Amino acid sequence: MWYNTKATEILGIDYPILQGPFGGNLSSVELVATVSNAGGLGGYGAYTLSGQEIAAVDKQIKAATNKPYNINLWVSETDAPNGEATDGQFEQATKMFKPYFDEAGIPLPPKPAPFKLRFENQLQVVLDLHPKVFSFMFGTLPADVLEQCRRRGIITAGAATTLDEAIALEASGVDMIIASGFEAGGHRPSFLAPAEASTTGTFVLLQLIKEKVKVPVIAAGGIANGRGVAAALTLGADAAQIGTAFLACDESGALPIHREMLFSDAAKYTTLSRAFTGRLGRGITSRIAKDLVGKEAGFLPFPLQTTFMSPLRKAALEQQKWDMILFWGGQIAPILKHTKAAALMQSIIEDTANIMNP
Repeated sequence: MWYNTKATEILGIDYPILQGPFGGNLSSVELVATVSNAGGLGGYGAYTLSGQEIAAVDKQIKAATNKPYNINLWVSETDAPNGEATDGQFEQATKMFKPYFDEAGIPLPPKPAPFKLRFENQLQVVLDLHPKVFSFMFGTLPADVLEQCRRRGIITAGAATTLDEAIALEASGVDMIIASGFEAGGHRPSFLAPAEASTTGTFVLLQLIKEKVKVPVIAAGGIANGRGVAAALTLGADAAQIGTAFLACDESGALPIHREMLFSDAAKYTTLSRAFTGRLGRGITSRIAKDLVGKEAGFLPFPLQTTFMSPLRKAALEQQKWDMILFWGGQIAPILKHTKAAALMQSIIEDTANIMNP
């Protein structure tokens, strides 16, 4: 049957359908449980959480489902040397963004405090909790960490945006590779070269990786329905990871206006921009992203740019200035139909079955 793949066998799930793990409070326990209970693999993006918060979320997920699920972390958490911006960088950023803060009628924020690394602590918590799947982005993990995961029965999956990254991930010893095409919403999880160099589409990237690596490959980016899953499986994927379509469901942690935007005409236009976080990510095109194309040198490094932009985002939400906000979303958004995760899962499963087994 179409759903009997290496991925379903390794992950212990019924269908090769993974829900993309969203960071920044966009994931929810309800969404993870709904997808996992329907036979897919729910995913929780935990990179902004403390170790204690991850443990609390994990407890809630375990109470909501007894099926496998995925916890996701970011290996590389900051692009700032020593976690801080220089006075010169801050001065440049304030000059560039002052007109937007003025328009929102709010003062410029102070220079962001230095960012303190959390990954080691987060990783230890994940190892202690041993979820069925631990996925990670923005890098590779040392062999001893992957060995600890294996000993605990944790399946590991790393994200690649290029063939070189996939080869590096396989060499490091991961169990699976997520091939992240540039159609995908959210951050580009590149780690060997600047994210701007990772402009290969999902289905080309998938075929390149399948040709060169032996571990199972999960296609991610530009997939939102059964037709997309069937295409990915036909091209050799062992599973498909779906982000934007699940983000638009009521169960996600996205704000109502964010979900609304994903179903609006505005979703026809998406942009890759560093203006909001300091790292390249795809969302619905906004005025700020358009205005600042080519001016990336004036942004603060990730995640200090996020901290700096936070008061502006808050004010823009309160004042309904939607064109000043980055609403994460992928290129596939205009075909979205479902607002309930269970209905979306059912539709994907039925449509894939009809195409793969007519």
